[in-house]
Amino acid sequence: MPSYGGHDAVAVSAEEEDKYYTKRTAFAEEAERDEFMELASIEEIFSSEEVPSWQKQLTLRAFVVSFILTVLFTFIVMKLNLTTGIIPSLNVSAGLLGFFFVKTWTNFLEKAGMLRQPFTRQENTVIQTCVVASSGIAFSGGFGGHLFGMSRTVAKQSTVANNSQNIKDPSLGWMIGFLFVVSFLGLLSVVPLRKIMIIDFKLIYPSGTATAHFINSFHTPQGAKLARKQVKALGKFFSFSFLWGFFQWFFTAGENCGFVNFPTFGLKAFENRFYFDFSATYVGVGMICPFLINMSLLVGAILSWGVMWPLIAAKKGSWYPAELSPSSLHGLQGYKVFIAIAMILGDGLYNFFKVLGCTLFGLYNQLCNKNSGTVLPLSGRSSSESPLSLSYDDQRRNQLFLKDQIPAWVAVGGYVILAIISTATLTHIFSQLKWYYIVVIYVITPTLAFCNAYGSGLTDWSLASTYGKLAIFTIGAWAGASHGGVLAGLAACGIMMNIVSTACDLMQDFKTGYMTLASPRSMLVSQIIGTAMGCVISPCVFSFFYQAFPDMGSPGSAYPAPYALVYRNISILGVEGLAALPHHCLELCCVFFIAAIVINGTRDVAGKKWARFIPLPMAMAIPFYLGAYFVIDMCVGSLILFVWRKVNKAKADTFGPAVASGLICGDGIWSLPSSILTVLGLKPPICMKFLSRGANAKVDAFLKGS
Repeated sequence: MPSYGGHDAVAVSAEEEDKYYTKRTAFAEEAERDEFMELASIEEIFSSEEVPSWQKQLTLRAFVVSFILTVLFTFIVMKLNLTTGIIPSLNVSAGLLGFFFVKTWTNFLEKAGMLRQPFTRQENTVIQTCVVASSGIAFSGGFGGHLFGMSRTVAKQSTVANNSQNIKDPSLGWMIGFLFVVSFLGLLSVVPLRKIMIIDFKLIYPSGTATAHFINSFHTPQGAKLARKQVKALGKFFSFSFLWGFFQWFFTAGENCGFVNFPTFGLKAFENRFYFDFSATYVGVGMICPFLINMSLLVGAILSWGVMWPLIAAKKGSWYPAELSPSSLHGLQGYKVFIAIAMILGDGLYNFFKVLGCTLFGLYNQLCNKNSGTVLPLSGRSSSESPLSLSYDDQRRNQLFLKDQIPAWVAVGGYVILAIISTATLTHIFSQLKWYYIVVIYVITPTLAFCNAYGSGLTDWSLASTYGKLAIFTIGAWAGASHGGVLAGLAACGIMMNIVSTACDLMQDFKTGYMTLASPRSMLVSQIIGTAMGCVISPCVFSFFYQAFPDMGSPGSAYPAPYALVYRNISILGVEGLAALPHHCLELCCVFFIAAIVINGTRDVAGKKWARFIPLPMAMAIPFYLGAYFVIDMCVGSLILFVWRKVNKAKADTFGPAVASGLICGDGIWSLPSSILTVLGLKPPICMKFLSRGANAKVDAFLKGS
């Protein structure tokens, strides 16, 4: 799941999760030492347990828990979507909370003598798959990006392409219909390739592998005890974060009190936005995201708000008219938006060609291995590797993964039927999107979905947003400015992103299921049910935010939805050309576009040892538009984790993800009652402000004088 957080943040955090799995036993041994458990293979540990059939893996309690967690995670993802656009990996949180809920329920039934079916790791995998699939729609659906970018709120921030032909305001009906007719196509596009990707090519899929390690560890005798400790820590910080959100609301009315949040410390001159506002969400995100991302954000914030924007603001009246409103794209706002877009595009295109190169090189090695003479295996054929050379774990996993086959004709036939239905439906939802645009997208998308799924298996880097931007330029230019090209481009982006993203997520889940002995059929059914949940829950949660916060999407509001304006302006660039850029903006955009490519190239040439000191251009670009307020919070999260690791590395690696998840989930779920209070028009009873010494002296003097 992110525009950015779903890419590198997930990739690196998956590495951290895998490191945790390999080191967790050092802490677990303090509670219980069992050398056999440490030395034996995973599947030998579970050999005494019967693997339930795929139908029994799909339990009612699993989907009830999945629904509850989906609502929780959708609020979290939606809040992050509409504020910073940085979304960390929530896979482990989904698995951990799923374990907690079901294990608590089964323990209660077992004590009452009413337990009929024990809780298995396969059922845990089903829950995790369903939750990630459903909450992932909150990102790939574009509620903070291309979909909201169609709205009048975002369109009025631009002086071009803001006519009715290029505007479509959010409505619950068409959003649900749009997601239903495009999201399921991604699931069917790569199902026939599951054996090739997982068994024959042995792709790693780091996020799926790390999640499987966690689920397996939860259900081992030692791991279950450790998981309960993790859940306990998560629960404590969940409660703290929720109560802190209430405390913030109770003592300050936010904008009504004159501050963005309570309390804030830092610079306010020239809207530098360098302040710390005690946001539990961003502190938790900072603990999950690796240090490199947080430092990259900080470098970008200092470069933009500390250096560039003050210098460009000094050119007011020379580079751009002084009388322009702060939100005009022909003024300072234009430099902020378009330079950020240039860095995002430079980083995205570099990584697109990099991953595409890795994909083609890997396919070449698989198609024509000169040493062994092997060829690309087909879905119905067995792997060329001898079963005798496989480990016990691999033999066991291969056997069960191939047991419950999903016929290829079902996937292909389903894709064709859904494509026909989708084409007919989408032309009614978006009159600017002609049927032949959609047909072209559906013809080429399976190939792009395969490339994205294969590249993600090698690098854990999903390029869904990059494919979406390519669709914006292609379809937008094809449609033309006079025929609603901006809206057509944004709609095409939504189609492409949903298909490519869900295809990649499904293959990651197949890898998780492969390593936990969950059936491919149960994985597919769980993904389908989760996707259906997401197609309904995500629009409902978005509509809730939309109704509760009328200024949502406006700069400076509590939910500015920064990527909505970014996506809309990318579409404008694709249709209108470079005429919309303010003076000297094109030159600066070219500089930062090239700089993003050079920085990425330098990182790859420098190697892992030195690359960790070179910032990531995509992360640097985010505060160019948003400011540094969330960056400070995330750096505080990094600092907490850094100090914790210095004091006790084993405990920090073990409980760090749980503490971070508790902070994120608690603050995220507070969004629900907070929004309800806003809708009801209830005001906090106390208004608290924090003033500088000089301002406080002036207030005291005024009060004494009165």
